[in-house]
Amino acid sequence: MQSKNLKADLLLLITAMIWGAAFVAQRVGMDYVGPFTFNAVRFALGAAALLPLIHRLDREKKKDGTYKKLDIKLFLTGGIIAGSALFLGSTLQQWGLVYTTAGNAGFITGLYVVFVPILGLFVKQKTGLPTWIGAVLAVIGMYLLSVNEGFKISLGDLLVLASAFFWAGHVIIISFLSSKIDPVKFASGQFVVCSIFSFIGAFIFEDMSLSGIYACAIPILYGGLMSVGVAYTLQVIAQQDAKPAHAAIILSLESVFAALAGWLLLGETLTTQGLLGCGLMLCGMLLSQLRSD
Repeated sequence: MQSKNLKADLLLLITAMIWGAAFVAQRVGMDYVGPFTFNAVRFALGAAALLPLIHRLDREKKKDGTYKKLDIKLFLTGGIIAGSALFLGSTLQQWGLVYTTAGNAGFITGLYVVFVPILGLFVKQKTGLPTWIGAVLAVIGMYLLSVNEGFKISLGDLLVLASAFFWAGHVIIISFLSSKIDPVKFASGQFVVCSIFSFIGAFIFEDMSLSGIYACAIPILYGGLMSVGVAYTLQVIAQQDAKPAHAAIILSLESVFAALAGWLLLGETLTTQGLLGCGLMLCGMLLSQLRSD
């Protein structure tokens, strides 16, 4: 395996770990504020956290002569497109978590691992057989991990299912744009767009209060600085060297790390079925490493 691909896979795995733990923060946050408010503040924090890094990187690039002027038109267009997909995916997921169980939400969200190669067919992206098999194993694993009782479709399930389509679209959008725009600036731009849309939604549909935001400060800080500022930026950087369908399978491991975070932080336990699900997901990730050119 090439060193660039290995580095990309490692960054995607770290991203999945951070996102998995974020499920705990998102669940706790819903006890204090609405979905729009939670996302508005955390994505604003994520964007702000990248400003010092952007300034430092620009200064270093100017010193070594590698600095390139930002294509404002491409930056704004890409930021709006990716930020819109991010807003729709995160809002529907956060909203769905209000009405459905964590098990159903975890499984349905993970379906983007299948939606990515399917959507990729419409933009003529080739996906090899190992990736398809890996995706199927990952979905079966997520089902065993997340669904403990009868699977039924509720309003929350439908909302999370809709979010999975936008997560898949977001992965594909990132794969197209991450190599054309400075990845850190691009990440910050999409966060700003998502935050603005979320603030608009919060002002229209929710009763925003500083007391509510203060009460869930820790979940919002984790969601903003780690889940958004760090993880989404790592995703953008990693997808410069990773195919979208392949990246989606590794990112789907967030369900495994969500279960582990629930065990460590909330005292939840994994059943034998859950452990089998984790094993199948890991097999799916490893199988996706194989090339079928």
